Amino acid sequence: MRHSKHKFKLGVTPSHRKSLMRNLAISVIDHGRIKTTHTKCKATQIYLEKLVTLAKVDSVHNRRLAFKKLNSKNAVTKLFADIGPKFKERNGGYTRIVKLADQRVGDASKMGYISFVD
Repeated sequence: MRHSKHKFKLGVTPSHRKSLMRNLAISVIDHGRIKTTHTKCKATQIYLEKLVTLAKVDSVHNRRLAFKKLNSKNAVTKLFADIGPKFKERNGGYTRIVKLADQRVGDASKMGYISFVD
């Protein structure tokens, strides 16, 4: 039975979904805010929250776990140097999703911004 095994499928294969989440998370870490579909925002939010929780404690083990998820040295360095210490005292809720009123022109999908809270 699949109780409590929810994943955002996003209409792609599992390997594509894994690389998509990795790339979206790296983009949010690098740029601070990205614009994407609302469903991808919600899926990325779960992925990012776990990474920021790892980054709150700077250890070799946590860095290796984060590198395993991100596969980018620059993103891991920025995550542990800038983002992790910023949320040291916060117990979750590191990201924010803002829905946009306008929809995408091609397929009218709902769009939104995902960013870190200030």
